[in-house]
Amino acid sequence: MHRTARSLVKKLGSVSEITRSEALAELRLMTKNDEESRLIIAEAGAIPHHATSSSPSAVQSSAATLYSLLVDDSYRPIIGAKRDIVYSLIEIIKRSNSPPRSIKDALKALFGIALFPLNRASLIDLGAVGALFSLVMKDGRVGIVEDTTAVIAQIAGCEESESEFLKFSGVKVLVDLLDVGTGSSERIKENTVGALLNLVRCGGGGVMREVKEMRPGAVEGIKDVMENGTAKGKSKAIALLKAVEGGAKKWDFAV
Repeated sequence: MHRTARSLVKKLGSVSEITRSEALAELRLMTKNDEESRLIIAEAGAIPHHATSSSPSAVQSSAATLYSLLVDDSYRPIIGAKRDIVYSLIEIIKRSNSPPRSIKDALKALFGIALFPLNRASLIDLGAVGALFSLVMKDGRVGIVEDTTAVIAQIAGCEESESEFLKFSGVKVLVDLLDVGTGSSERIKENTVGALLNLVRCGGGGVMREVKEMRPGAVEGIKDVMENGTAKGKSKAIALLKAVEGGAKKWDFAV
C-alpha cells in the first residue's frame, strides 16, 4: 500500500492531465474504501496536489478524496491551513458550470474543514459565506441546499460570522428557509436552526434583532423541528427559542 500510494502521488505531479486524473481517481477509491490508506496517502505527500487539476473528473476526485481524509479529525487543521485548497473548494461551488457531483463533494469537504473551529474564520476570509448563500438562492435541488446549509451552520459558529452573514442578508435567507411556506426539508430546517443558534451565541445585537423579527411562518418552522426533528435538532430548536430574549414566552411554546 505504501508503494502504491507513493506511485500515485508521484503521478499527481505529471504534466499529463490524463495521468493526474487517473491517479486521483485511484486515490479517491483507496481513501473511500480503506480507512488505513488515508494516513499512508497523506504521509506520501498527496494533500498539496489536490488543487492542481482542472478537468471535471479530476476536480470531483480531488474533492471526494479530501472529504474522505477529513473524516479523520486529525486532518482537519492540516487541510484547513492549506488556503489554496480551501479556495479551490469554494471556487467549485461558485462556478455555474460545476457538475452537481463535484459541488456535493466540495460541500462535504468544506463541511469537514468547518468542523474544526479554528478553520471557520479562514473560510469566511476566503469568501465562503457569499458563495454558500448564493448557492442556496440559485440552486433549488434539495440535496445541494441540505449540504450547503450544513456547512453554513458550522461556519456560523465563530465570532467573525455575524458581520459576514449580515453582509449577505444571511439571517433573512435562513429565516426564509425556516418558513413553513417554503417547503424546506426537515434536514434543511434542522441545519437552519443550528445556524441561527450558532449566530445568536457567537454574534451580537444585529443578529439578535433580525432573529427576533422572524415571521410567524418561520417560528412555526422552529416548532416543527422541536416536535418532529432528531434529538439533536429538537434540543437546538429549544435552545434557539431560549437564547432569544423573551422568545419562549412570546411564542408560548411548550419546551
